[in-house]
Amino acid sequence: MLNTIEERIKEGKFVLIAEIGVNYYDIAKKEGITPMEAAKLMIDKAKEAGIHAVKFQTYKAETLAAKDSPSYWDTSEETETSQYSLFKKFDSFGLDEYRELSAYCEKVGIEFLSTAFDNESADYLFDLMNVYKISSSDLNNVAFVEYQAKKNKPVILSVGASNKDEIDNTLSIIRKYNDKPVTLLHCVLEYPTPYEHANLNKIAALKQEYPDVTIGYSDHTKPDANYEVLQTAYNLGAQVIEKHYTLDKTLSGNDHYHAMDEKDAKAILEKIDYLDKIRGSYELKCLESETTARANARRSLVASGDIKAGEVITKDMVTYKRPGTGISATDYDKVIGKKALCDIKEDTILKWSMVSNE
Repeated sequence: MLNTIEERIKEGKFVLIAEIGVNYYDIAKKEGITPMEAAKLMIDKAKEAGIHAVKFQTYKAETLAAKDSPSYWDTSEETETSQYSLFKKFDSFGLDEYRELSAYCEKVGIEFLSTAFDNESADYLFDLMNVYKISSSDLNNVAFVEYQAKKNKPVILSVGASNKDEIDNTLSIIRKYNDKPVTLLHCVLEYPTPYEHANLNKIAALKQEYPDVTIGYSDHTKPDANYEVLQTAYNLGAQVIEKHYTLDKTLSGNDHYHAMDEKDAKAILEKIDYLDKIRGSYELKCLESETTARANARRSLVASGDIKAGEVITKDMVTYKRPGTGISATDYDKVIGKKALCDIKEDTILKWSMVSNE
């Protein structure tokens, strides 16, 4: 199985995960094709856009929500007011379908993963993916966290609507049973998330508080014109970004209204590539591209007047001027008191061959 996410993390590279979720049902209806055909179409478009991984959601409404469970999303965007009723519309896929999707992703060359919402799906997804994604909604579901942690695969954990003590507790459970890499995703459980609620500084706080894990961001804002939300998230330390994904942002309901499409994904990746170029290295050293400027813009010691061979060089005999191709101004004190080995004319850039070693 492809292991793109963890490989890119190890290499310090950015990771974009397209959260297909169950959006393929609506795409199927729009295009007049089967849900499986729609899911594969979305995978194809994600691959073409350069997305690194696609993520689905694996659940059955009966095991996920009680029949009287209220909505927690913007009902002007998604009019369904019952979690159970909404989830029931999109839960027809099972082992056979996800096995087919996993194999298709492998064929296309994009990593497959799916968030499991029950033990059964966590079990059968084990052979289909390399990373377990745990939803924010299950962060405090300690028995289920433990169940998935025991699979001993890398874990991506969203930490939306959680406090530090809850994150600490969930991490301790994971670490008790699992020694594989962990990624924490900042997330706001507000669908869609208003820009002023994105709270992106939490990414920097997570990075400081949990230095031994990878930090990322699961985004629920609507794509802004210049993708400044995601660019800011990346600059604050989010190496992994997960965002809902659709082929038609105008579709009503479910997760289309705050999703990116393939054009957005291409633009996001281009923006991140540009940020990588301008961010450069953390090394505190002169860049190779600066070497010529460094040599010509820095100063050398220069004779401020004629100096005769054998004369002891005093402070009033030298000054410092550009370029920095002679004795560096750094070595001023090393030259004072030395004898001139030859006649040196005024305004000559001093070289070490012109002064004694004594």
